[in-house]
Amino acid sequence: MTEDQKSMGEDKDEAAIAAQIAEQNDRFRTTWGADFSVPGQIVLTRGVADLRPSAKAIIMQRVQQFSEFTEDNDPYGDHTFGAFEFEIAGSAYHIFWKIDLYDTAYNMGSDNPADLSVTRRVLTVLHASEY
Repeated sequence: MTEDQKSMGEDKDEAAIAAQIAEQNDRFRTTWGADFSVPGQIVLTRGVADLRPSAKAIIMQRVQQFSEFTEDNDPYGDHTFGAFEFEIAGSAYHIFWKIDLYDTAYNMGSDNPADLSVTRRVLTVLHASEY
């Protein structure tokens, strides 16, 4: 096997793993953590937590329905980040969400992010200015 063939095989493996992680991240995010087969936590920063309930409801819905993944916001194809803007009652918001993949104790990054038995997700929702 040539080095080019090895590299192509590794690229396919990485793409398959990224697709598997993306599917898991989407299940976690779109169910707002209610799919217990994909364990994790959802965290709102203080800035988001302090918003009116109507703004938080819009944010939750927009995070769950987010599908505008591009090369710019999802370069690895694993659906770990999204950004959107919205306006309510004359106030404009620029919101980011991100998913980090931890070990089961939430101490460090997961050694095998595609393996649900050793990975816990943390979905953080924040104002862009808090990033």
